[in-house]
Amino acid sequence: MSYIYYQNDYGKEFDIDTDTESLARLLLDKALDYLSCEYEAECSLLITSRETIRIINKENRDIDAETDVLSFPVTDFKPPCNYDMIDEEDYSQFDYDTGRLMLGDIVISYEHVISQAKEYGHSVKRELSFLILHSILHLFGYDHMTDEDRLIMEDVQRNILNELGITR
Repeated sequence: MSYIYYQNDYGKEFDIDTDTESLARLLLDKALDYLSCEYEAECSLLITSRETIRIINKENRDIDAETDVLSFPVTDFKPPCNYDMIDEEDYSQFDYDTGRLMLGDIVISYEHVISQAKEYGHSVKRELSFLILHSILHLFGYDHMTDEDRLIMEDVQRNILNELGITR
């Protein structure tokens, strides 16, 4: 079971058939199952503006540019999903009150979701789901810095989205 700390400072909700928080929880639950994570887990999700995500990108990555999504993992899983790295006695990895594994933070630009859905010719729900799941996978250590890593990450994303029936 998972928990999402959801915040929307953009002020507009997405016009989709479910609320963003429930969609994010569904994606996290499916990812936990697909990735064979035995822990209850949590992460935060912030929906924000292009300008705010640019500021967060500058402050945290020293990149002064807008982006669609940012991921800030708590644990540096190397390789991805290496659960041996988790120390159940380490309260920097687990929420002291709930006992859930803390995965990290996700930041998504509202405007990028809308524009990329139009650009790629699919629904806002599919684009939002893709970005949330993409970021969740980053929290588990997946990356796309090499072609091999990119293909692995894309395969996992596609499989999870297909299992949920969230397709292009």
